[in-house]
Amino acid sequence: MSAPETTVYLDHAATTPMLPAAVEALTSQLTSTGNPSSLHASGRHARRVVEESRERIAQALGCRPGEIVFTSGGTEADNLALKGIHWSRHAADPRRTRILTTAVEHHAVLDPLEWLRGSGAEIELLPVDDTGRLDVAAFRAAVVREPDTVSLVSVMWANNEVGTLQPVDEVVAIAGEHGIPVHTDAVQAVGAVPVGFAASGVDALTLTGHKLGGPYGVGALVVRRELEVTPLVHGGGQERDIRSGTIDTPAIAGFAAAVEVAVKEQADHAVRVGALRDDLVRRVLEVVPDAVPRGNPDHRLPGIAHLAFPGCEGDSLLMLLDARGIECSTGSACSAGVPQPSHVLLAMGCTDAEARSSLRFSLGHTSTQEDVDALVEAIGPAVERARAAGIKS
Repeated sequence: MSAPETTVYLDHAATTPMLPAAVEALTSQLTSTGNPSSLHASGRHARRVVEESRERIAQALGCRPGEIVFTSGGTEADNLALKGIHWSRHAADPRRTRILTTAVEHHAVLDPLEWLRGSGAEIELLPVDDTGRLDVAAFRAAVVREPDTVSLVSVMWANNEVGTLQPVDEVVAIAGEHGIPVHTDAVQAVGAVPVGFAASGVDALTLTGHKLGGPYGVGALVVRRELEVTPLVHGGGQERDIRSGTIDTPAIAGFAAAVEVAVKEQADHAVRVGALRDDLVRRVLEVVPDAVPRGNPDHRLPGIAHLAFPGCEGDSLLMLLDARGIECSTGSACSAGVPQPSHVLLAMGCTDAEARSSLRFSLGHTSTQEDVDALVEAIGPAVERARAAGIKS
C-alpha cells in the first residue's frame, strides 16, 4: 500500500505543533552562549531572558513570578509536586501518610504515587462517575475521615483521554477546610480552558510546553512560596533551591511565548475547536450509529472527542486510519510493550472490551474543517474492516 499523500493530525492532546511565536522565541536564543547563572554580560543577558519569560508566564497564569519553578516537563513537575510536598509534610508531622487522588489521573501522577506507596505512603484512589468526573461526596468522606493524616491531594484539571474537567473548585474548598494542600495536573487545561493559579486556590499546578504549542522538554511547577517542597535533585539549586540543573534559556523563551499566545487566544480557540469537535462527533455518529461518545457533556475540554466503536479493536482501527493518513490515538496505554485497557475507561465503568474499542480524536490550533471531513470519509470503511478482522480472528 502506498503512503497517503497528506496527513490529518488528530492527536493534539499528545503533542500539538509549535506556535510560530514559540519557534521564533526559541530560535532567537539558540546562538546565545551565556549561562543564566554566570555573572558576566552573556550570563546576565540569559538571566534577563529567563526572568522576563517567568514574568510573562506569571501574567498569563495569574500567579507570582517567584512561584514558577521551571522543569523539564510535566512528568518532572508532577513528581516534584507529589514527592516534594509529601516528603516535607510527612517530615513535619509523621501522621501525614495519606495522599488522595483520582482513579483517572495521568501515569505521571499515578506512577510516582505508586512509588511513594513503597516507602510507606497510603495512596487512596477516589472513584469517578461514568463520565470520568470525581465523586465529590466520596472525596469529602475520605478527607473528613482522618484529615490530620492527609499530606496532599492531587486532582487533574482535565483528563487527557476523555477530556472531562474535574471540580477543582470543590476539591480546593473541601481540602482547604482542613489545611490540606492541593496539586493539580493542568497539562491539558492551560490554553484550552480558563486557568488561573491564584483564583483557583490550588497550591501547586503542573503545565508543560509541548501540549500548548511550545517546545518539548520544558515545563513548570507553579507552587505557592509558602509551601515547602523537598527537592528531588540536588546540585546548584537554580530554581528556588527546589530544582537544580542548568537553565535551558532557549526552551524557556519558547515556552513563555507559547503560554502567552495560548492563554490570550484561549476563548477564540475554544469556540473554533469546540465547533469542529461537535461536528466531528455528530457526523461520525451518522456514519457509525452505534459508536459511543465518552466524557462529560457539560464539563469537558473543547478539543477532545473520545468514542468507542463496538466490535472493533482500537489498535486495529487506529492502524487502518493511519494507512489513510489520519493520525489519532487509542484509549489504551502501553506498558513495556504490552497493550493494556485504559485505566481511565475502566474507572469509568467500561468493560475491557469497551475500553479496547476506543479512539481519541484531539484537535488543536492547526485543525481544520478538512481534517474532520477526511476522518468522516474514512471512519466508516475502517470500522467495517476492523469488525471483519475481529470476526475472522
